[in-house]
Amino acid sequence: MAPTKTLNSLVDEKTLESSFVRDEDERPKVAYNKFSNEIPVISLIGIEDVNGMREEICKKIVEACEEWGIFQIIDHGVDMKLISEMTRFAKEFFDLPPQEKLRFDMSGGKKGGFIVSSHLQGETVKDWREIVTYFSYPIGKRDYSRWPNKPEGWIKVTKEYSEKLMNLACKLLEVLSEAMGLEKEALTKACVDMDQKVVVNYYPKCPQPDLTLGLKRHTDPGTITLLVQDQVGGLQATRDDGNTWITVQPIQGAFIVNLGDHGHYLSNGRFKNADHQAVVNSNCSRLSIATFQNPAPEAKVYPLMVREGEKPILKEPISFSEMYKRKMNKDIEISRLKKVAKEEKQLQNLDKDKLETKPIEEILA
Repeated sequence: MAPTKTLNSLVDEKTLESSFVRDEDERPKVAYNKFSNEIPVISLIGIEDVNGMREEICKKIVEACEEWGIFQIIDHGVDMKLISEMTRFAKEFFDLPPQEKLRFDMSGGKKGGFIVSSHLQGETVKDWREIVTYFSYPIGKRDYSRWPNKPEGWIKVTKEYSEKLMNLACKLLEVLSEAMGLEKEALTKACVDMDQKVVVNYYPKCPQPDLTLGLKRHTDPGTITLLVQDQVGGLQATRDDGNTWITVQPIQGAFIVNLGDHGHYLSNGRFKNADHQAVVNSNCSRLSIATFQNPAPEAKVYPLMVREGEKPILKEPISFSEMYKRKMNKDIEISRLKKVAKEEKQLQNLDKDKLETKPIEEILA
């Protein structure tokens, strides 16, 4: 059933709707604006200079992928005016009245458009966000009827933006291919016919941000993701399984790059799949645009290179569609088990309360 309202209708409430409240172990531990400089920031100036800066730049990228799976790039060659236009149109879309946004509702399996939250079927807790999704590659499979035509001009800008980011992503994959001792097109070829999805995330201000997340903790399933964010802050990363979190410092015009599960498996675990989440705040809204480069559904998922002394981290090759299916099923099962454990604990507490209210003679009878 299609939603009848957007999150803006909940922004001015004093308390958070229960469907967004997360268990204590999932709630934010670090503020949205407590920024860290731990994530590497890498300039791409000179990356095409084979006899000059390229070697040093590639070394920095490889180290960032081995240590974090996430880094920021500046001087990347994508026109700042294009990034600004893409961001401006996105903000204007989310400022539209609910009925205008809901014209592009993508619930019910529609391929692209607008949706409130994005939790998996079977999950009980919602993410505090609204999104617009463009399925932009392969170009021949685009369905422009699912691309919002308001604000006027956004479709044209999105076409150019998706092309530029596809080129940039392939350039970064060349670096990682070479680092693995392979031909520079190896990772791109492993994707077969590369898929791209542009996801525009809008996180409205939240009445109780300490109780929820804009986007739950996860790793991306695909190969490589490029994300641009505004200056508010909210993207967080961990490299010690969630024991400590850092908030990524916003940098005007920079792209945050993170590797997904597919990239992790192709490197036989050498390159990390970035473990991240998004938090929200009660002061202002936040916007980010994530561009996911994924392999074709039929692409094989298996290490391209196994170094001496190592074993493959996968038992056998599987298709990307099967890998994705297993990942989603695992997430749903974890959610189900947490729900069952929570309900059992509530029943135990209820029984305990009943016992405590009975006279001692009845308890011992």
